[in-house]
Amino acid sequence: MNEPEFPPDGRPVDMYLDLLRVRMDSEDYRLLMKVVAPALRALDEQPPENLDFALDPGDTDDLPQEIRDEAALVIATAVTGRLDNQLVEIQVDGTGPVRVVTDAATAKDPSRLAEIAGCIQQRQHDTEELRGIAAASDLPTDF
Repeated sequence: MNEPEFPPDGRPVDMYLDLLRVRMDSEDYRLLMKVVAPALRALDEQPPENLDFALDPGDTDDLPQEIRDEAALVIATAVTGRLDNQLVEIQVDGTGPVRVVTDAATAKDPSRLAEIAGCIQQRQHDTEELRGIAAASDLPTDF
């Protein structure tokens, strides 16, 4: 959907949530809103380029994968302002499949997905190195 097609005061995330409200079971939608509400409030208070957040694993571990996927797509829509976000599963050497939200063009581009997998692998490697340094320094390693 192009921006001129949005209602004058409508945000893409609000449109997406309206579509989900119609499409989803009421209880599933309530669970979804419980998970995404804190992130949506944070995005309303602070521009996305200054935020780094993830869904709280404690809040999402018991949720069905479909609701977790929709939560990721809702947040991506809020951040990007785009309705063409897609959730793709990519193979990352050493860890297996990782679910990533990306735009439609990237989702169809195997070389770009491989590049994203490489970035994820590098970040995991860096995190493990930092954990090793923290452990050797008697610092917490639960980051």
